[in-house]
Amino acid sequence: MIVSIAVYYRIIRPLLKSIGGIFLFCLVSCSVEKYIPEGEALYTGAELETEVLTDDKIDDFKKVKTELNTLMQPKPNSSFLGMRLGLYFHYKAQREHPGFLNKWLNKKIGEEPVYFSDTNIQRIEDLILNRLDNRGFFYSDVASEIDSTAKYAKVKYTASLPKPYTLEQYQLEKDSLPIYNAIAETLAESPIKKGSRFDLTLMKFERERIDNSLKQKGYYNFNPDFLIFEADTNQYDNRKFDLYLRLKKQVPQKSVIPYVIDSITVYPTYSIADTIQRAVPVTEGNIQFVQDEEFFKPKRLAPYILIDKGQRYNAQLARLTSNRLSAIGSYKYVNIQFNEKDTTAVKEGPGLLNAELYLSPLTKRSLRTELQAVTKSNGFAGPGISVAYSNRNLFKGGETLSIVGNFSYATQLSGGNSQNLSSIGGGLKTDLTIPRLIPFSPRSFKYAVPKTKVGLGVDFLNRSKLYTLTSFNTSFGYTWNANRFVYHTLNPISVNYVNLTNTTEEFDAILDKNPYLKQSFEQQFIAGLNYTFTYNELVDEDKTHPIFISTSLDVAGNTLNLISGSKNTVFGLEYAQYARADIDLRYYLRWAREQALISRVYAGWGIPYGNSTTLPFIKQFFSGGPYSVRAFKIRSLGPGTFTSESEDDRTTFFDQSGNLSLEANLEYRFPIWSYLKGALFADAGNVWLTYEPEVSDDETPEGIAFNDRLREEGKFGKDWAKQLGVGVGFGLRVDIQSFVIRLDLASPVRVPYLPEGERGRIPFFDGGPNNFVFNFAIGYPF
Repeated sequence: MIVSIAVYYRIIRPLLKSIGGIFLFCLVSCSVEKYIPEGEALYTGAELETEVLTDDKIDDFKKVKTELNTLMQPKPNSSFLGMRLGLYFHYKAQREHPGFLNKWLNKKIGEEPVYFSDTNIQRIEDLILNRLDNRGFFYSDVASEIDSTAKYAKVKYTASLPKPYTLEQYQLEKDSLPIYNAIAETLAESPIKKGSRFDLTLMKFERERIDNSLKQKGYYNFNPDFLIFEADTNQYDNRKFDLYLRLKKQVPQKSVIPYVIDSITVYPTYSIADTIQRAVPVTEGNIQFVQDEEFFKPKRLAPYILIDKGQRYNAQLARLTSNRLSAIGSYKYVNIQFNEKDTTAVKEGPGLLNAELYLSPLTKRSLRTELQAVTKSNGFAGPGISVAYSNRNLFKGGETLSIVGNFSYATQLSGGNSQNLSSIGGGLKTDLTIPRLIPFSPRSFKYAVPKTKVGLGVDFLNRSKLYTLTSFNTSFGYTWNANRFVYHTLNPISVNYVNLTNTTEEFDAILDKNPYLKQSFEQQFIAGLNYTFTYNELVDEDKTHPIFISTSLDVAGNTLNLISGSKNTVFGLEYAQYARADIDLRYYLRWAREQALISRVYAGWGIPYGNSTTLPFIKQFFSGGPYSVRAFKIRSLGPGTFTSESEDDRTTFFDQSGNLSLEANLEYRFPIWSYLKGALFADAGNVWLTYEPEVSDDETPEGIAFNDRLREEGKFGKDWAKQLGVGVGFGLRVDIQSFVIRLDLASPVRVPYLPEGERGRIPFFDGGPNNFVFNFAIGYPF
């Protein structure tokens, strides 16, 4: 206690005094009062007080108050801790010799002064009364009071609100026009109900809702301005009203009749300088296709068009057709136009429309080359190159052929050893994307274009002094959007063959020491199916609380087991059997400008069975790294409290894995300046084993001892929460039109592989240089 008091008086108290003195100096020196001109008072803002003269509950009253507060204009100059820095530097910059610094600060944060003379109190009172009338609070009273000194002034508004008018009945005044029947059919979905408060905004929404519904029923020329509401309060003396809806008088005849599609013409190769008018039309069904030479086969293009001859005009089907044609991947622009046919002669419905679809193709072939520089958190870095070739509309049915080749070299620039390890990797991948589900018709999916994807690829990785890994993969599957937020991926055929060759004595020693790792490399042939479901509300940028859910299921070996019978090989290759599932849940809380708090929970579990005693290496779960628990190096965390005995192993090759993964992340993102963003984050997670690794009879004593330690330290149990690796950190991100370069610095708070009781750390202070983990990555972590 004596030491603490001494520290306070010698260090902390003088420091607090200094900070207080600096703050007081800034407060005095940044005062703007001396710059305010004579006869003017600085406007410091307005406040609004509302008084409701009824005990009845008022729906959405908080929303009404928020709307009224938006009328408090003008906005006063901003201030921070009593200092108006923007205004101060504006005044300083107006001097005869302002100086470079004052001019620069004025340009960056300067603000024009807002004086009390700029306010119009009477206009604000009128706006408040008008807005209250629009919300059903008729005969309200608004008063204002000015609070001023010689140099400052503010205004206080007081609004007294009587009981609002509420709806007793809502009905349509019909006559003989058929359109009234169509309008009446829409009223069942109206948000205007008995007891609703009088609200002009709600009535405007109702008109637009009815117009949108009529557009789906063929009323091409209808306009929401043709509808009028009339309110009647004469029948009641308790602030109730009846609401009547009808058409305005003298609405044009063409606006109250439905229209049908008389003809459909498609121009699959349209451009401004096109000569399509001289081309001979080709008819497919009821659609005419006009193209000089066949670019897109009419029988392939017709199923994407949801507009039919003889069908009533439907704005939603036209919009979906445009989206579907754009989603094929062959067109740059899609423009659908409807032209009235003989509208002047129309006396009674229906009217006729000619639908014309103008499609502008993308460049058929493209070649893209990328030079890459890759830095990994395990100390490897090096250059890379990627070459991608695309051929759109390959077979004149919207098919896209994509061929991507890549090559990279990486060497270890840092780490806990001096072995100078390096790796050479590369691959070739070919994908054929067909814009339909074979063998289904595209018309079976109204919302979007489903796609069939066939893939074939080969990859190789050579790690010096360790091994060469070659993999071949092929897949056949489907992707489709069920709606705006839901996305499905189903691969009924997914085959992967992994071949481990050129192993060195050093790597063989690692495998002999680690039977669990050795078994995971023995499963060379993986064949099965996988499915992924994604629900993503992030596509709606207006949502302030979007969620993201992605879950996948991967099952392998069952079909091969039926084919092979009692054998555990196919074509002489041992195949893997397992089931693996994971789920990724994210919640985004957005507020202000580009600020968000994101929470994420991830869980994954894989179970080997039948042929397999472990999950194949490429199907196991890993923890640590730039997209996981960032306070630990990539793939260095777990299973459980297990860790490699050698620091060299942890920083070069050894990837620690498990069949169960749990992670949680919390990240606050905020803007700094222009394209530069910042983040504060906390991560927690680990991987575990939910089964005991088996040991074969020919294992070495060292391998048996390793498995015993792995079984003891890596097994998932009741103390799993105490085995979570936890870290915190901060980061910088350069975000240029969704291309993100991310730099994160993290430090552990809990290290699970340390002895219990020694796992806790003070981040960025305990543990020496190993307490800092720097992550470089492309894209956000989640």
